[in-house]
Amino acid sequence: MPRERGEKVIATNRRARHDYNLEKSYEAGLVLTGTEVKSLRQGRANLSDGYAFIKGGEAFLDAVHIPEYSQGHWTNHSAKRIRKLLLHRDEIHKLEHAVSAGGYTLVPLRLYFSDGRAKVEIALAKGKREYDKRQTLRERQDTREAERAMRTRNRMGE
Repeated sequence: MPRERGEKVIATNRRARHDYNLEKSYEAGLVLTGTEVKSLRQGRANLSDGYAFIKGGEAFLDAVHIPEYSQGHWTNHSAKRIRKLLLHRDEIHKLEHAVSAGGYTLVPLRLYFSDGRAKVEIALAKGKREYDKRQTLRERQDTREAERAMRTRNRMGE
């Protein structure tokens, strides 16, 4: 029986939703050392530069910054090492085919503890062009302005 229940989010990659069109997301386990887990339990991680790749039928997470554990000593880990992802074989094959076909990349969205186990949510993503990013921002701003106008109109009618 796990000591912890539920989900505790450690880090999110908000930039990924801006830079990529996210197709499908997968939950993957992480192979970590002891000091990495302790550092994550302190709530310290950065996913902004991270990406995942598949090599030799295995999935790996690279450039995710988990800072060294403050009370660690010679057993401390390096902050930006390559970490193995734990996925089912069929999920790895699907991701490998999508990435090798071109245009897709694997982006980490969030890092969290689920029932005491470290997990990462990765997404199959396609990069946005600059005009797509501007279009998304414009649409979001338009809906925000429309909601604001509806609220003021409803207040006036009361």
